[in-house]
Amino acid sequence: MIEDLGVKGAFASITGQAMLQALLVIVIASLIIVAVQKVLPRVAEKLGGKPRLYLLASVPLLRLLIILATIVIVVPVLVKPSFENMVAIFGALALALGFAFKEYASSLIAGIVTLYEMPYRPGDWIEVDGQYGEVRAIGARAAEIVTPDDTVVIIPHSKLWNSLIANGNDGTDNLMCVADFHLEANHNVSQVRELLRDVAFTSPRTKTWQPVLVIVFNKPWGMHYRLKAYPFDPKEQFQFISELTARGSAELARQGVKFVSVPVTAN
Repeated sequence: MIEDLGVKGAFASITGQAMLQALLVIVIASLIIVAVQKVLPRVAEKLGGKPRLYLLASVPLLRLLIILATIVIVVPVLVKPSFENMVAIFGALALALGFAFKEYASSLIAGIVTLYEMPYRPGDWIEVDGQYGEVRAIGARAAEIVTPDDTVVIIPHSKLWNSLIANGNDGTDNLMCVADFHLEANHNVSQVRELLRDVAFTSPRTKTWQPVLVIVFNKPWGMHYRLKAYPFDPKEQFQFISELTARGSAELARQGVKFVSVPVTAN
């Protein structure tokens, strides 16, 4: 009852002029948020590299700061800034929101953790619960990723608490790609490794200053080769893997190296 009286008393002094002032502040803040969301990504695209990633990552942080600043400005305009009024209003608000937005609050807190720890940023390629794609946007509650099939997947930040998050490039433009080759055992291993390395180094998409590795495994059904290299642009990873696979397979066939079908139960 005391809290109810405190809330009513806090809002009793609201005037039409105060409402207009608060509305003006909210409109200005909304326009600033829209400008930040529109302008900064365009500037980031022109910069490229690490500055692009960090500038994109600053968008949700700036949006959150603008919202908090708006609340700090609007509340004293509408409510007489006394200790009793503030306790009554924020106490009632916290109680209502605690019950109504429990899951949302969890995602929101995780979103703040995300902005601080930066486990993923716009432009990162991540996998969460079997969903793999590029982070397109990071909001206060969730992140949006775009899968290779051009599907938008919304991932709540609360996944941070109980899910493994794999980040392929972790804020950089270096993303390792892997092309697999399954071959029969009777061949010259050193020759095949050099051939696959040459395939990667001669690709126009390869960052030749980054490591190019050829890993080989001896399996019961034959030999398993993994060609690992870095493309210039992480967005080209699938074209890059397809090119390595096609050109590598053609060169191996030209050398008379035979492929093998991997048993379904094989690891």
